[in-house]
Amino acid sequence: MGLISATGTKCNTLWRTGTALHRTYGPWPLSASKPTLLITRVSLPPAATPMATAAAATTTPRRRRGKGGKGPNSDLSRTLTDCTRRGDAVAAMAAFDAAVSGPDAAPDLRLAAHQYNQLLHLLASADRASFPTHPAAAARRVFAHMLEAGSPPSEATITSLARVVASDPEGADEAFELVATMRDKYGQAPRLRSYSPVLAAFRRTGEASKAYAVEAHMAASAVSPEEPELAALLEVSAKAGDAGKVYEYMHKLRRAMGCVSEETAEVLEGWFRSEKEAMAGKAEWDAQQVKDAIVANGGGCHQLGWLSNGPWMVQQVTVAADGKCGGCGCRLASVDIDMEETNTFADSVSGLALERETKANFSQFQEWLEAHKEYEAIVDGANIALYQQNFAEGGFSLAQLDAVVTELRDRYNGKWPLVILHNKRIAKLMENPSNRHLIETWRANGALYTSPSGSNDDWYWLYAAIGLNCLLVTNDEMRDHIFELLGSSSFFYKWKQRHRVKYTFNKGKAVLMMPPPYSSEIQESETGSWHVPIEEKSGDERARTWLCIDRSGLTKRPHESPIANGVAQGLTPSEASNGAGQTQPEDQAAPVTGKRKDRD
Repeated sequence: MGLISATGTKCNTLWRTGTALHRTYGPWPLSASKPTLLITRVSLPPAATPMATAAAATTTPRRRRGKGGKGPNSDLSRTLTDCTRRGDAVAAMAAFDAAVSGPDAAPDLRLAAHQYNQLLHLLASADRASFPTHPAAAARRVFAHMLEAGSPPSEATITSLARVVASDPEGADEAFELVATMRDKYGQAPRLRSYSPVLAAFRRTGEASKAYAVEAHMAASAVSPEEPELAALLEVSAKAGDAGKVYEYMHKLRRAMGCVSEETAEVLEGWFRSEKEAMAGKAEWDAQQVKDAIVANGGGCHQLGWLSNGPWMVQQVTVAADGKCGGCGCRLASVDIDMEETNTFADSVSGLALERETKANFSQFQEWLEAHKEYEAIVDGANIALYQQNFAEGGFSLAQLDAVVTELRDRYNGKWPLVILHNKRIAKLMENPSNRHLIETWRANGALYTSPSGSNDDWYWLYAAIGLNCLLVTNDEMRDHIFELLGSSSFFYKWKQRHRVKYTFNKGKAVLMMPPPYSSEIQESETGSWHVPIEEKSGDERARTWLCIDRSGLTKRPHESPIANGVAQGLTPSEASNGAGQTQPEDQAAPVTGKRKDRD
């Protein structure tokens, strides 16, 4: 085959004969005045040169590998891919058995690791009725062949095998052994998906002690259970009648989940309607201790065990916008992080700030704040003053900042908030006489702290809000690099939901959007009742269904506010922490003990 191309008056011809490449140039007469490109393909008979003949005789043709290649492994590979696409575990195993032990089996057949995983994955989701024996037997054959072939199993391999084996009525113990030894035997760390089928197996068999052993191994492997695993542990505990374990897993579920699925709600309903749960609980308890524990835990739970005894009333209800339960009539709490988490959070922010700020400056601020703990709200001054100021005449609006300060003082009986501003802002503002008067007023009332040059005021207002356990007025979503450093904190999101106050303006007046009046999470009240939110797929909080679980005759009076650590009950966080608004026993010289209903 030759290629002839021409442009203007030059001709360029290329052709190949055997392995030789020929190129010629020659004149190409054209009558057109403009250069013209002409490409012509012609067929030329190959010339059988001695060199080409010798090369052809000595060259061994290469065998194509991979897709389209021949041999038992390539045939099996195509079959497995097709069976995986169709979800046909029976055909896949038939092809595997034929390839490894049939009359045409290759003696040294070795599959790729992903092919073993394909087989095990198919078997894990196979229809049991399609196999003459349980698919676990086939899965064991595949895994044994993998080990004999010297192919190291991955975590996915062992997890898939454990899934198949755990589905065997007699295979739960074997499945747990596979997961528990994968690190020592194969150097693979188990994951949550590795443990989940094992827990589900012990849930079916009702073997509570073995389920607890699985959870203990998860903890040792730094793997935290999620709702399906906790539901399994709850149900196996309920079947065993272990009220203490049910209580323990109720709180683990509370910490792990904002709401529960309908399946988990059914497990809880079954337990609270059982005779064994009706017998569980303290006949007497220290009411003040319960209240103090709720405050220390941030509101929403006391974690002191079942209170009282007798049958429970379980209802599916809705909760009003103000947090009032449609069943028992009590008001739900807006739940905060607990005191230990608050201190840990404050230490974390302080440590990061001291690393990134001038140490002397931030330490001085900490000392100043220690001597001024009376604030109920911290104000992110720059965020408010620059709100919606991105227009031609816009700038740093001290009027907006003053409107927020005024609104906060109106809310808290004239009490001043603390405004955090960078000193470079103050220097410019002081040039204006009216601004100077306002700033001097704030300073005179201890309502202003200026962060020094070279500092990032974000660290200052965040640490102040955490350290003083008070509100933070800002529209900052706290997503930049500073807050990414805190992203690993499991309680940062809850703290932000509980303490941040967003704002807007209406005709120059500040409109504060306070934190939600109640938290959509599992709550335990001071009477021992429980409220459990069920997953609402529409996303409409008003339509959410709750489980209201209360002992008959022990319902909290509707007008009583829950003991919580924040503003949703009409208290600031620090007031709630100090016990403000709590119902005190008549005789404060000694704690009141006895049946809760006797004190209503």
